[in-house]
Amino acid sequence: MPEYLAPGVFIEEVPSGPVPIQGVSTSTAGFVGAAERGPEHPVLVTSWLDYQRWYGGLPTREKIQNYGYMSHAVNGFFANGGQRAYIARVTKSGTATAALVIAGQSNSKLTVSAIGPGAEGSGIFVKVRGASQGGSLFALSVLYFRGGYPKASLAAGAIPANLDPDIASNTVNAGFVAPTASEVFDNLSLDPNDPNYYETIIDSSSQLIEVSEGYTPKAEDLKSASQTKYKRVLTGNAEPAADALPALGDFQGTGGGAPLPVDKLKGLAALGSVRDVNILCVPDEAGGVVGLTLEVVQHCELHKNRFAILQSQINDKDTAKLQPPADTSYSAFYYPWINTRHPETGNIIQLPVTGHMAGVYARTDIERGVHKAPANEMLFGPIGQNVGKKGPLNPNVTQGDQEVLNPRGINCIRDFRSEGRGVLVWGARTMSQNGQWRYINVRRLFIYAEQSIEVGTQWVVFEPNDPTTWQRVVNSVKGFLNTLWHNGALMGDTPEQAFFVRCDRTTMTQDDIDNGRLVCLVGIAPVKPAEFVIFRFSQKTADV
Repeated sequence: MPEYLAPGVFIEEVPSGPVPIQGVSTSTAGFVGAAERGPEHPVLVTSWLDYQRWYGGLPTREKIQNYGYMSHAVNGFFANGGQRAYIARVTKSGTATAALVIAGQSNSKLTVSAIGPGAEGSGIFVKVRGASQGGSLFALSVLYFRGGYPKASLAAGAIPANLDPDIASNTVNAGFVAPTASEVFDNLSLDPNDPNYYETIIDSSSQLIEVSEGYTPKAEDLKSASQTKYKRVLTGNAEPAADALPALGDFQGTGGGAPLPVDKLKGLAALGSVRDVNILCVPDEAGGVVGLTLEVVQHCELHKNRFAILQSQINDKDTAKLQPPADTSYSAFYYPWINTRHPETGNIIQLPVTGHMAGVYARTDIERGVHKAPANEMLFGPIGQNVGKKGPLNPNVTQGDQEVLNPRGINCIRDFRSEGRGVLVWGARTMSQNGQWRYINVRRLFIYAEQSIEVGTQWVVFEPNDPTTWQRVVNSVKGFLNTLWHNGALMGDTPEQAFFVRCDRTTMTQDDIDNGRLVCLVGIAPVKPAEFVIFRFSQKTADV
């Protein structure tokens, strides 16, 4: 009861009705893998163009051995209807980060580093010049050349003045190369208390570089743009070695030694702290990184708020021997790989379907809801017409193949182009042998309900553990589940048949109450997909 110490009129606000529970998002994917460039901490991207700005483009068929399948998987995710993805880039341990030290006044130095490790960092060039507002302010221009700048055109690690992209007339000069991406940071301040302080501005907005503190430009740097040249960001004087595909420990991202602080975690460990992730994709678990598949399964089993999409290995062509890698309801297993055309080279590339399926999950969640099984859905990305003997799937799956694979919990991608239906997802099972958790939509519906109720009932913590609070909890949860039932996510002709919520003396002992435990029992009846649609026909005779 509020405390009143002096006479007067006092107004109190009394809560009325249940506290509403808002459903969490289920269509946000998390990707872990190698990329050409970019940061190693998780970054949210909302389109394929956004991903390209941070992490580069699609590796060619020859470069997949260096960068794996993640970029292709993210492209497939957005092509199939995905809208939000967290990217946790990983690099092989020991990969160097390109850097350049620029000397300033009074022995000051500006260290410019690529935003992440990798050979592509050597394709970055920077130039310090005068700011448009003049005075003690300065500007920093950044250029990025995918695949590096032609070495024959470089002079002492700098772009020659007659090839400087800032000078429009240079574009007609022989040897001119247009940058893949560029950034300009103008009117940068040297005052740490200024909103335009250069480290704050660059480190918070650049998708290419990071800078150090303690720099004062030389006087000649502040005269004009033509006074300096673009210098190459390169570690040491040697050309960087080609990037190598990360190992299992790199994907785990824990450092392998003493526990790391949250901001130092990478890979799966870093993505574990991102609560919004509901769909987990690690495309290279299908590319031969030994032990990575089980690591992904264990990650989902541990967190219990996300669902993994797994894929057969590239050489798994014998359906008689093909088996899911684990018994779990937090993952689904897909077969086979798909054939797609590289948009730049035109070559046919064989890819795991992981990212494409994540897009199908997201599209189904957005259009229908998490209770709808992500199956009998069109898959966008495989080639639409056969190229020689290559079709959209590698290999093609027949009805007989699926009769063997489906009972094992292996979901097939099927080619129904001959029937005018395209390439479809033709399976909706988890890898669990438990019949209660056989279907993907059932497990993901429970993840959705559990996470939504957990987030939506945080207000209950430290409330009085009494019947008044119990009833408010029941009313809140019932309101949320009633909405699920109205949306078709739960079975039953009435709410009473679809779910129950109980929080009273029958769910808690006095010992529970004395030890601060409030126990609420919730039961829901999820809808199951119509996996086998059977029409029974009989011959009807004319009766008198």
